[in-house]
Amino acid sequence: MNDPRKIAPYGSWLSPITANQIAASSIGLGQIALDAHDIYWSEMRPAEAGRNTIVRWRDGIAEDVLPAPFNARTRAHEYGGGAFTVADGELYFSNDADQRLYRLTPGRAPRAITSAASRRYADSLIDRRLNRILCVCEDHGTGAEPVNTIMAVDLSGTGRDRILVSGHDFFASPRLSPDGSRLAWLAWNHPDMPWDGSELWLADVGLDGLLTNKRRVAGGHDESVFQPSFSPDGTLYFVSDRGNWWNLYRLRDGYVEALAPMEAEFGLPQWIFGQSTYAFESARRLVCAFNRAGTWQLAALDVATLRFDIVTTPFTDIHAVTAAHGRAVFIGASPALLPAVVRFDLATHQYEILHSSSRVAPDVAHVSVPQAITYPSDNGEPTHAFYYPPANRDFRAPADEQPPLLVLGHGGPTSAASSALSLKIQYWTSRGFAVIDVNYRGSTGYGRDYRHKLDGQWGLADVQDCIAGARYLVAHGLADEQRLAIRGGSAGGYTTLCALTFHKIFHAGAAYYGVSDLESLAKDTHKFEAHYLDRLIGRYPARRDLYRNRSPIHHVDRLSCPVIFFQGLEDKVVPPDQTEQMVNALRAQGIAVAYVPFAGESHGFRRAENIQRALEAELYFYSRLFGFTPADSLVPVVIENL
Repeated sequence: MNDPRKIAPYGSWLSPITANQIAASSIGLGQIALDAHDIYWSEMRPAEAGRNTIVRWRDGIAEDVLPAPFNARTRAHEYGGGAFTVADGELYFSNDADQRLYRLTPGRAPRAITSAASRRYADSLIDRRLNRILCVCEDHGTGAEPVNTIMAVDLSGTGRDRILVSGHDFFASPRLSPDGSRLAWLAWNHPDMPWDGSELWLADVGLDGLLTNKRRVAGGHDESVFQPSFSPDGTLYFVSDRGNWWNLYRLRDGYVEALAPMEAEFGLPQWIFGQSTYAFESARRLVCAFNRAGTWQLAALDVATLRFDIVTTPFTDIHAVTAAHGRAVFIGASPALLPAVVRFDLATHQYEILHSSSRVAPDVAHVSVPQAITYPSDNGEPTHAFYYPPANRDFRAPADEQPPLLVLGHGGPTSAASSALSLKIQYWTSRGFAVIDVNYRGSTGYGRDYRHKLDGQWGLADVQDCIAGARYLVAHGLADEQRLAIRGGSAGGYTTLCALTFHKIFHAGAAYYGVSDLESLAKDTHKFEAHYLDRLIGRYPARRDLYRNRSPIHHVDRLSCPVIFFQGLEDKVVPPDQTEQMVNALRAQGIAVAYVPFAGESHGFRRAENIQRALEAELYFYSRLFGFTPADSLVPVVIENL
């Protein structure tokens, strides 16, 4: 039978998945909150210059409840999260422009309930018993390192706000018992990150609102605790990796009890506030999501008998889990389904997509389905990844051609690649690129031991795992050895630059706001990550030698392949000067280089026009280097020294 597909070189295929569609229609779905029968969620909208609005689902209709120009975003920990809460129809949120807390009552304009100060608020909840909001407060007005506390914000308008908990470097997840008599929270100190070591604290709440009998009930330097939550009967539940895996536990009668021990992860790295992997559907049943070998599943736990039942769903990525009687609401995705707000009936197992992250629904014939693979890295270490073959129903390549390969290194580096349908990945595969999305050593989802295989090895183990993935696909005839590229953002940008500088396997790279100077990062970063590199590299300045040895900026003479750089000019995490130093060094070396800066962007691009420009510029860059003619009409990018 004749193959009806057109024959065209890889990279040159015409795709219906355009950069313009991705940028204009893709929204970021974040926090979900339930209020009686109403469902609220946050949306980051590139088409509105990255504004975060709040949407309410009521009686089958989704409508915005947060008017422009208000932007529900907190800068606490720089990465934010947990920017709103809702109770009895009233919305409370942190506004990006001034970082004050606001109250939005139906029928009225939002009004500030905190004073104009150098404070940031996150992870809030309503204490109805004492008419106040409890939240994490990050005070930048101290003149030194910001001071983090748990604060009570008075809702009566008297301004009698007060600090309830202090003394640790960081706090998260303040949670009240149903009767309001006890407060639980997480705390940790430098040099730990919350996924390395964090503590779960519990205290009694007096009628005067103050805390007494404060005690640590779980966690420590070698244990990470995630998402404390009280059950309807007042029992404190939480997730801990004390047994290598982030599993469910509860505190009952002074003892910590494991609920569903297994080699799976019920937790996430706490880069942002307000994350949730479980919720109580009733006093008897807990609904949870867990990750096994890179795939998320839904389950129900009977908290009386500890019977654990996996609930069949089509979703392989599940987060922001909430629940109410008979239903769960979460953000779900799969290789065939874009991330969406999902309402799931726990009795019938039927689900409804309330809102998708994109108006673009690609034809399945243009979608590349990821294959979970495990391959040996250096010293035989196993590495996990998702491999995406080229896919386009209208095209095939000449029989003697292998596709160019994009190796993706995720950010963090304490994070993970997902199997969820990503239009940004499909943008490449539908044009004839193969993609491997690597969960290198240090990634989450594979237990604490795998996570800590990156300790002292950042810039080494992650790079070796990406290189091994490329070689694995080449060896299996799935990629062109002469057209290998690596790309990544933030920490993934550092992995990219290390791979290009210290190794000779790749022929091009794209660094999005990537780290090139570890020493500068150690000396010029925000509080949350101030000691992150202590574990990943070594203590600074004691191990200044490692910082310099692993910084691409000091070894540009070893870099001999082209690189395109993308950088937000308001980035506080990886300041622009790091990227600009690297660009200038490559210019001086006579190496092909392109630089695309974006005014008004910070760490991660939020504006639709910039998202589109970056994708198209990167495609143009590869087309010039790998010798194909894109089907797209692209605005050229200046490539110096080419």
